[in-house]
Amino acid sequence: MIVCLPFISWAANDRIDIANFSNGDLSGWLSKVFSGKTRYVFERQDGQIALRADSHATASGLYRITDIDLSRTPILNWEWKIANILTGNDERTRAGDDYPARIYVVFSGGVRFWQTRAINYIWSNQWPVDESWLNAYTENAGMIVVESGSADVGVWKKERRDVYVDYKRLFGEEPGHVNAVAIMTDTDNTGRVAKAWYGDIWFTSK
Repeated sequence: MIVCLPFISWAANDRIDIANFSNGDLSGWLSKVFSGKTRYVFERQDGQIALRADSHATASGLYRITDIDLSRTPILNWEWKIANILTGNDERTRAGDDYPARIYVVFSGGVRFWQTRAINYIWSNQWPVDESWLNAYTENAGMIVVESGSADVGVWKKERRDVYVDYKRLFGEEPGHVNAVAIMTDTDNTGRVAKAWYGDIWFTSK
C-alpha cells in the first residue's frame, strides 16, 4: 500500500510551513476526537483570516502529519489569541488538564510506537511562562507554558520556541524527527467553555 503524506513546502531560507490558516487553508489537516468535538472554523479577526476554535466541554484537535529534522529547522513559530482563560482548575491534574489553546509537537517512536512522545505548548491559567511538567495522563507528554493568565486575553501573540532544546529539557535525550503538529482547544475535564484563534504555524532554522 502506498501512503501519500500531505505536501510540506521548503523555502530557500529553511522555512517549513505547517499551517497556512491566514489563507483559509486546511489542506492536509485531519481531526482527532477525544471527548466531543471542538468546533474549528475560519473567520476574519483583526483584519486577518484565522482558525477559530470553540470548546463547550469538548476535546478534539486538528493535526497534520509531517517530517521535521530539528537539526535543520528547530524553531517553531506561531500566532494565537484567546478570548478567555480557564479559572480554578489545576492543570497538573487529570481533572484540570484543559487549556483554551495548545499546540502539540509529536515525536514518533517508530517501531516502538508505545514510546511516542509529545511537547504541549500551552496557554496556562496561572503557571508562570516557561514552567514545565509531565502530563497527568502520560509521562510521554510534556507541558511547557508559553503564555499565562488573562493579561493578554484578546491580544494576538507571536511565539517562538526551540523545540530541540525543549525536548532535551523535558525528556533528557536526543529527539527524533517531528512526525506531526496539532492544535487543540479543550474543556472536557472542567466542563467549561473556551474560545481561541490560531494563526499560521511554521518551522525555521533560526
